Amino acid sequence: MIKFSLMFFLTMLFSGVISFAQNVESSQFYDIEVESIEGKTYQLSEYTGKVVLIVNTASKCGYTSQYKTLQSLYEQYKGKGLVVLGMPCNQFGRQEPGTETEIKKFCELNFGVTFPMLKKADVKGSNQHPLYQYLLRESSSSRDISWNFEKFLVGRDGQIIRRFSTSTKPFSKRVVSAIKKALEN
Repeated sequence: MIKFSLMFFLTMLFSGVISFAQNVESSQFYDIEVESIEGKTYQLSEYTGKVVLIVNTASKCGYTSQYKTLQSLYEQYKGKGLVVLGMPCNQFGRQEPGTETEIKKFCELNFGVTFPMLKKADVKGSNQHPLYQYLLRESSSSRDISWNFEKFLVGRDGQIIRRFSTSTKPFSKRVVSAIKKALEN
């Protein structure tokens, strides 16, 4: 009887520890502090319970037209809980040289962007933004960001669901299918 009780206790203890570890892990995404393109600092906990598509962006890139489809995706699914989050970056071919004000104006005038945009930041290297440190650490593919418009889909629980390459279009079957599935959960 003592042996059974001890086994039961240890099982419950380790189950609780594992469960606790998962909760700590999922909360890490929501603990990250970011700064909006307008200069407002906030934590990603503002998106708790949302599905978040995070994209490193640039205004002078061959993929810049993805802003338009990212905006369409945002408009189509935001009512169901999708947030598109753009983070301008100037690390790839110096294709985002503008100030935050210039970037915001460019996105609004040329693509009607209304989804949240963050302050320009590094997505790789020694000055890598904490958001991208998290994304690369927790993604199933930890390879560095290789170009503008790579996408990370984060579920309602703060866990990374999938990473999409630069060339994967926002309205591709793979992206839309992953978003729909995440929104159902």
